[in-house]
Amino acid sequence: MNRLLIIGPPGAGKGTQAVKIAEELKIPAISTGDIFRKNIKEETELGKEAKSYIDSGNLVPDSVTNNMVRARLDEADVAHGFLLDGYPRNIAQVHELDAILADKNQQIDRVLLLVADNDELVARLLNRAAEQGRTDDNEEVIRHRLKVYEEETAPLIAKYRERGIVKEVDGLGEIADVTERILKALS
Repeated sequence: MNRLLIIGPPGAGKGTQAVKIAEELKIPAISTGDIFRKNIKEETELGKEAKSYIDSGNLVPDSVTNNMVRARLDEADVAHGFLLDGYPRNIAQVHELDAILADKNQQIDRVLLLVADNDELVARLLNRAAEQGRTDDNEEVIRHRLKVYEEETAPLIAKYRERGIVKEVDGLGEIADVTERILKALS
Protein backbone atom coordinates (compact mmCIF):
# COMPACT_ATOMS: atom_id res chain seq x y z
CA MET A 1 0.00 0.00 0.00
CA ASN A 2 1.20 3.50 -0.73
CA ARG A 3 0.08 5.93 1.96
CA LEU A 4 2.75 8.56 1.70
CA LEU A 5 3.71 11.99 2.97
CA ILE A 6 6.09 14.35 1.22
CA ILE A 7 7.93 16.88 3.36
CA GLY A 8 10.61 19.35 2.41
CA PRO A 9 11.68 22.97 2.70
CA PRO A 10 10.25 25.76 0.55
CA GLY A 11 11.68 25.47 -2.94
CA ALA A 12 12.58 21.78 -2.70
CA GLY A 13 10.00 20.84 -5.33
CA LYS A 14 7.42 19.06 -3.15
CA GLY A 15 4.43 20.06 -5.26
CA THR A 16 6.11 19.12 -8.53
CA GLN A 17 7.34 15.78 -7.19
CA ALA A 18 4.04 14.96 -5.47
CA VAL A 19 2.25 15.11 -8.83
CA LYS A 20 4.94 13.07 -10.62
CA ILE A 21 5.12 10.37 -7.93
CA ALA A 22 1.33 10.13 -7.60
CA GLU A 23 1.01 9.68 -11.37
CA GLU A 24 3.69 7.01 -11.36
CA LEU A 25 2.07 5.12 -8.45
CA LYS A 26 -1.48 5.74 -9.70
CA ILE A 27 -2.60 7.33 -6.43
CA PRO A 28 -3.99 10.82 -5.80
CA ALA A 29 -1.67 13.64 -4.77
CA ILE A 30 -3.49 15.50 -2.02
CA SER A 31 -2.36 19.05 -1.36
CA THR A 32 -3.92 20.83 1.60
CA GLY A 33 -3.92 24.02 -0.47
CA ASP A 34 -6.02 22.24 -3.11
CA ILE A 35 -8.39 20.90 -0.43
CA PHE A 36 -8.88 24.42 0.93
CA ARG A 37 -9.51 25.93 -2.51
CA LYS A 38 -11.97 23.15 -3.47
CA ASN A 39 -13.97 23.50 -0.25
CA ILE A 40 -14.07 27.29 -0.53
CA LYS A 41 -15.06 27.16 -4.21
CA GLU A 42 -17.78 24.57 -3.57
CA GLU A 43 -18.94 26.58 -0.54
CA THR A 44 -19.00 23.53 1.72
CA GLU A 45 -19.58 24.18 5.43
CA LEU A 46 -15.85 23.63 6.05
CA GLY A 47 -15.03 25.90 3.10
CA LYS A 48 -17.19 28.70 4.46
CA GLU A 49 -15.61 28.31 7.89
CA ALA A 50 -12.07 28.35 6.45
CA LYS A 51 -12.90 31.37 4.28
CA SER A 52 -14.10 33.34 7.31
CA TYR A 53 -10.69 32.88 8.95
CA ILE A 54 -8.76 33.61 5.75
CA ASP A 55 -10.83 36.71 4.96
CA SER A 56 -10.12 38.11 8.42
CA GLY A 57 -6.38 37.49 7.96
CA ASN A 58 -6.17 34.65 10.46
CA LEU A 59 -4.73 31.17 10.13
CA VAL A 60 -7.30 28.44 9.66
CA PRO A 61 -7.36 26.45 12.93
CA ASP A 62 -6.17 22.85 12.99
CA SER A 63 -9.70 21.62 13.72
CA VAL A 64 -10.96 22.90 10.35
CA THR A 65 -7.89 21.65 8.47
CA ASN A 66 -8.14 18.25 10.17
CA ASN A 67 -11.81 17.94 9.25
CA MET A 68 -11.06 18.80 5.60
CA VAL A 69 -8.29 16.19 5.48
CA ARG A 70 -10.54 13.61 7.17
CA ALA A 71 -13.28 14.24 4.58
CA ARG A 72 -10.77 14.01 1.72
CA LEU A 73 -9.34 10.73 3.02
CA ASP A 74 -12.89 9.32 3.12
CA GLU A 75 -13.22 9.69 -0.67
CA ALA A 76 -13.14 6.54 -2.83
CA ASP A 77 -10.03 7.42 -4.86
CA VAL A 78 -7.73 7.01 -1.83
CA ALA A 79 -8.65 3.35 -1.30
CA HIS A 80 -5.33 2.21 -2.80
CA GLY A 81 -3.16 4.94 -1.35
CA PHE A 82 -2.41 8.64 -1.50
CA LEU A 83 0.41 11.14 -1.27
CA LEU A 84 -0.19 14.00 1.18
CA ASP A 85 1.58 17.31 0.57
CA GLY A 86 1.33 20.10 3.18
CA TYR A 87 -0.17 18.03 5.98
CA PRO A 88 0.59 17.35 8.76
CA ARG A 89 2.36 20.60 9.68
CA ASN A 90 2.66 20.11 13.45
CA ILE A 91 2.69 17.33 16.06
CA ALA A 92 -1.00 17.77 16.87
CA GLN A 93 -1.80 17.17 13.18
CA VAL A 94 0.45 14.07 13.20
CA HIS A 95 -1.67 12.65 16.02
CA GLU A 96 -4.89 13.60 14.20
CA LEU A 97 -3.70 11.96 10.97
CA ASP A 98 -2.80 8.84 12.97
CA ALA A 99 -6.35 8.83 14.40
CA ILE A 100 -7.97 9.38 10.98
CA LEU A 101 -6.01 6.44 9.55
CA ALA A 102 -6.46 4.24 12.65
CA ASP A 103 -10.24 4.52 12.14
CA LYS A 104 -9.59 2.73 8.81
CA ASN A 105 -7.00 0.30 10.25
CA GLN A 106 -4.32 2.11 8.24
CA GLN A 107 -1.13 4.06 8.85
CA ILE A 108 1.41 6.12 6.93
CA ASP A 109 3.75 3.77 5.06
CA ARG A 110 6.53 6.18 4.07
CA VAL A 111 7.57 9.78 4.59
CA LEU A 112 9.55 11.22 1.70
CA LEU A 113 11.85 13.91 3.03
CA LEU A 114 13.26 16.11 0.28
CA VAL A 115 16.54 17.59 1.46
CA ALA A 116 18.48 20.44 -0.10
CA ASP A 117 21.21 22.91 0.76
CA ASN A 118 19.71 26.18 2.06
CA ASP A 119 21.92 28.36 -0.16
CA GLU A 120 20.77 26.38 -3.21
CA LEU A 121 17.14 26.78 -2.11
CA VAL A 122 17.58 30.53 -1.61
CA ALA A 123 19.04 30.84 -5.12
CA ARG A 124 16.22 28.71 -6.57
CA LEU A 125 13.51 30.73 -4.79
CA LEU A 126 15.07 34.09 -5.72
CA ASN A 127 15.13 32.96 -9.34
CA ARG A 128 11.49 31.82 -9.16
CA ALA A 129 10.51 35.12 -7.50
CA ALA A 130 12.21 37.08 -10.30
CA GLU A 131 10.51 34.94 -12.99
CA GLN A 132 7.10 35.39 -11.38
CA GLY A 133 7.59 39.06 -10.41
CA ARG A 134 7.20 38.29 -6.70
CA THR A 135 8.91 41.29 -5.13
CA ASP A 136 7.99 40.14 -1.60
CA ASP A 137 10.30 37.12 -1.92
CA ASN A 138 13.70 38.60 -1.10
CA GLU A 139 16.62 36.75 0.46
CA GLU A 140 15.76 37.81 4.02
CA VAL A 141 12.14 36.62 3.69
CA ILE A 142 13.21 33.34 2.07
CA ARG A 143 15.82 32.61 4.76
CA HIS A 144 13.19 33.33 7.42
CA ARG A 145 10.76 30.89 5.75
CA LEU A 146 13.49 28.23 5.69
CA LYS A 147 14.20 28.80 9.41
CA VAL A 148 10.49 28.55 10.27
CA TYR A 149 10.25 25.35 8.21
CA GLU A 150 13.18 23.81 10.10
CA GLU A 151 11.73 24.75 13.49
CA GLU A 152 8.21 23.57 12.68
CA THR A 153 8.99 20.35 10.86
CA ALA A 154 11.91 19.06 12.94
CA PRO A 155 9.54 17.53 15.54
CA LEU A 156 7.42 15.89 12.80
CA ILE A 157 10.45 14.42 11.09
CA ALA A 158 11.77 13.16 14.45
CA LYS A 159 8.39 11.51 15.18
CA TYR A 160 8.38 9.70 11.82
CA ARG A 161 12.07 8.76 12.15
CA GLU A 162 11.17 7.00 15.43
CA ARG A 163 8.79 4.86 13.36
CA GLY A 164 11.54 4.09 10.83
CA ILE A 165 9.53 5.26 7.82
CA VAL A 166 11.48 8.34 6.67
CA LYS A 167 13.26 8.12 3.32
CA GLU A 168 15.58 11.05 2.65
CA VAL A 169 15.95 12.07 -0.97
CA ASP A 170 18.17 14.77 -2.47
CA GLY A 171 15.67 17.31 -3.80
CA LEU A 172 18.13 19.18 -6.02
CA GLY A 173 18.75 18.52 -9.69
CA GLU A 174 16.64 17.93 -12.76
CA ILE A 175 12.99 17.10 -12.04
CA ALA A 176 13.22 13.68 -13.71
CA ASP A 177 16.36 12.81 -11.72
CA VAL A 178 14.69 13.70 -8.42
CA THR A 179 11.61 11.67 -9.39
CA GLU A 180 13.84 8.71 -10.19
CA ARG A 181 15.61 9.01 -6.80
CA ILE A 182 12.23 9.11 -4.99
CA LEU A 183 10.92 6.05 -6.82
CA LYS A 184 14.16 4.19 -6.03
CA ALA A 185 13.82 5.15 -2.34
CA LEU A 186 10.28 3.75 -2.33
CA SER A 187 11.21 0.40 -3.90
